[in-house]
Amino acid sequence: MKKILIYLVLLVFVALSCERPVENPFFSEYDTPFGVPPFDEIENQHFMPAIEKGIEEQDAEIKEIIANPEDPTFENTIEALEYSGDLLTRVTRVFFNYNSANISDEIQDLAKEISPKLSEHSNNIYLDLKLFERVNEVYTQKDELDLNAEQEMLLERTYKRFIRNGATIPVVEQRERFREINEKLSSLTLEFGQNVLAETNNFELHITDEDDLSGLPSSLIEAAADEAKERGYEEGWVFTLHNPSVKPFLTYADNRAKRMEMKLGYIMRGDNNNEYDNKEIIKEIVSLRNERANLLEYDNHAQFVLEDNMAQTPENVYDFLWELWDAALPMAKKEREQLQAMIDKTEDESFPLEPWDWRYYAEKVRKEKYDLDEEEIRPYFELDNVRDGIFMITEKLWGLTFEQRDDVPVYHEEATVYEVFDKDGSHIGLLYMDFHPRASKRGGAWMSSYRSQHIDKDGNFVHPIITIVCNFSRPTGDKPALLTFRETETFFHEFGHALHGLLSDVKYPSLAGTSVPRDFVELPSQIMENWINEPEVMQMVAKHYETGEPIPDELIDRMILSSHFNEGFATVEYLAASFLDMDYHTIEEDKDLNIHEFEEECIERIGLIPEIVFRYRSTYFNHIFSGGYSAGYYSYIWSGLLDADAFEAFRETGDFFHQPTAQSFRENILETGGTKEAMDMYINFRGKEPEIEPLLRQRGLID
Repeated sequence: MKKILIYLVLLVFVALSCERPVENPFFSEYDTPFGVPPFDEIENQHFMPAIEKGIEEQDAEIKEIIANPEDPTFENTIEALEYSGDLLTRVTRVFFNYNSANISDEIQDLAKEISPKLSEHSNNIYLDLKLFERVNEVYTQKDELDLNAEQEMLLERTYKRFIRNGATIPVVEQRERFREINEKLSSLTLEFGQNVLAETNNFELHITDEDDLSGLPSSLIEAAADEAKERGYEEGWVFTLHNPSVKPFLTYADNRAKRMEMKLGYIMRGDNNNEYDNKEIIKEIVSLRNERANLLEYDNHAQFVLEDNMAQTPENVYDFLWELWDAALPMAKKEREQLQAMIDKTEDESFPLEPWDWRYYAEKVRKEKYDLDEEEIRPYFELDNVRDGIFMITEKLWGLTFEQRDDVPVYHEEATVYEVFDKDGSHIGLLYMDFHPRASKRGGAWMSSYRSQHIDKDGNFVHPIITIVCNFSRPTGDKPALLTFRETETFFHEFGHALHGLLSDVKYPSLAGTSVPRDFVELPSQIMENWINEPEVMQMVAKHYETGEPIPDELIDRMILSSHFNEGFATVEYLAASFLDMDYHTIEEDKDLNIHEFEEECIERIGLIPEIVFRYRSTYFNHIFSGGYSAGYYSYIWSGLLDADAFEAFRETGDFFHQPTAQSFRENILETGGTKEAMDMYINFRGKEPEIEPLLRQRGLID
């Protein structure tokens, strides 16, 4: 009897100790504060089953729309399509944010499987002729339907989405080729980005001789020592291609050979004839994009892309770029002369200026001309102070307040979460912020969302969950994270994008927040940069991290005097990349591209001086070959035209926190999403179309 009891107890113990199958957290409503994704429960194994189920569910919803025996209406066709695929949207929002800010080998492998599946699913929707028949029937009746402005825009955007995704391609074989192209492009653009990340992470400049650190600021040396230890080195310093490392190294390192090594490491990413080489991928992407555009009866990919943008045509973009280029290139040439003169004056043996010398000697000229050193500025821009300063500015402008939440799941331990409140105390949404570089994060800075603001099909207001991800300088030793002024501007920039997502107030999710033309989307982000450049605002934000003293007037004066210094370089390297993007995407016939020759042809045509390299060379130009900016990299400076003119509205009042102007910007730009045409939104705010003079003054291209 005793043995039997022991045996039964053991059976119960085994049964209790066996792991139960982990339920997929995507398959039920999120039981978390504010309905955020349950990051602490999500595992990589959950993504594929959830995506497959999401596709299956949306397929069923599409079939139901098609099989509806009633005549097509806005509600039973357009709205029904808009609200389909809820599970798939929830899963992919998490997955693709992970594939940018929480990357692992497993995530990258999953992405290679998932991207073609999603492309195939999208093709199945937009190439479904029966579904398009219903959409088209509603569209042809649009003038007879009693639709409000947002409904009209949703109908227009939905109809165009079908057209631009091949629904009207007449020949079956051509539609199948269109499908193949989309699926291949989804894989190629993903592979391009993964290669750039690998090249960035794999490079290291390991220095063991302390003399080679000459000229470098102590904060950078401390960070490099920490990086060396993290990489398993017992001694020395490691410098990387992440911006907080590469840019100050090129600015301050006295060792010219090491600067050259760093610069070449940066500009040769994806061009090293190894497993991560991107040259063949570029050729195939460009060819496929052009073929796809031709199937849709466009002359080239740029024409296809720009039709939906404010610029509308490649010719308009080129005219705009040339106008700025003709103003910026002479300035860059004058700067080159200044730098060469500095070399001739300070070096024992003179030598011609090279790309790896530009930042170094520019800093020397700036120091001599304005008595200004970036390291003198950084102590006043401690990360937490800058964040609090941004919070203060947005409170002054729109009454927003921010409260950190420690009870909300995060996707990475370095991410922080804030609840955002409106001026009446009501909940607006959540904001995630993730500031520092790591191997599991791609370079750059961006805003994204885990949930867009909208009103769901049951009439409930859905609050947004927004994230901004950056790669700012880390704390070192006993010092907190001290930002360069450029990093501070980047923080303001991304926060502007976040406000666009947070303050959205529309009904339909596909029209919410940043769902606007590519050359309009940077307006809310870039206008925010203007505030930190105003002396009275800078004094509110910039506090010394040790003393708490505001930045001195005298230092601000020197910053203002030098604000246009090296602007020729900055504008030219950016515009050169914009020309390169347009050149790739205005190719009208399939040809066997030689990437190096193509770049040289672009350089020769625009007259780029050899001391300046494209801001992004082809093989690591993520924006256009792995992001959403193909034939659209120009949009940053196009939006610069808008933001410079828009900020004039505040200047004209004499009050940078002028409440009626701020409220108008909120109502006409930030809240409106993509529910109106971009130029109409701008005119509703400004009262007129933008003028170019404020942009030229902002960049010092005219007096």
